[in-house]
Amino acid sequence: MRNLLAVSLVFTVALVTAIHARTATRPASPDYSIQAIRYAELPDFPVSELVVGGPQGEKIEIAMVVWLIRGEGRNILFDSGFHRSGWFKYFPMKNFLRPDEAVKLAGVKPEEVTDIVISHAHWDHMGGIDLFPKATVWIQKEEFRYYTGEAWQADGHHGGIDPQDAQELVRINTEGRLRLVDGDNQEILPGIRVFTGSRHTYASEYLLVSGAKPFVLASDNCYLYRNLEEHKSSATFSEADHQANIKNQARMIELAGSADRVVPGHDALQFQKFPSEGRIAKIR
Repeated sequence: MRNLLAVSLVFTVALVTAIHARTATRPASPDYSIQAIRYAELPDFPVSELVVGGPQGEKIEIAMVVWLIRGEGRNILFDSGFHRSGWFKYFPMKNFLRPDEAVKLAGVKPEEVTDIVISHAHWDHMGGIDLFPKATVWIQKEEFRYYTGEAWQADGHHGGIDPQDAQELVRINTEGRLRLVDGDNQEILPGIRVFTGSRHTYASEYLLVSGAKPFVLASDNCYLYRNLEEHKSSATFSEADHQANIKNQARMIELAGSADRVVPGHDALQFQKFPSEGRIAKIR
């Protein structure tokens, strides 16, 4: 009996030692810094167009934002803003600064941006991809396929998509700078993982930045902190997708570990919740 106990003890100690060694050598997730960069504001925007069931007549100023993620030798943008003049007729901006100039305020030159992750193809999120000449652009495979193809057929849908942006996507692909993300829960770079949203566009996505305190950057998959607090869908989703959007917002909170670490796409409050100077908020 003693021999059996001794053998068992030796085996247990060896097993624990092996597990500890594997855990100790497992690489930690990179602890990227994250900054929100506000390149413009859009005043008097109806809340009812952002939050399902939002009060009619209430208007707010929304922030136009790109997010800069730095670490591991990379300068990564989540979304790229816009600059094409035609959109100013429909959306009169305040304090507009072209996104490449806005990123310079954080100490990064346009040619130093290594990657751009596009949440979706709308004009104000994909419209700056031509401003960063050396960046690799990441987009959902189905988003690319649809908005460079079927969307422009007679039965297609391309509301909010600038045709020049679609052409830029194709050009960047021919230059070898496009990466197609195939579906949900994909790690595209160390510690950077994308998740599919609930069809704000054909195949929108949001971003999880891992680290000691993970953060989810929601883009338009969640417009405002108010969406999270009231458990209400973003108003631009079709009625059939409302519940899916609410479930995705709950998933964002679970991935981040806290609702405070989910950053909505257009909420100016992110520049009050986090330490800010001028156009830049330090999220992490």
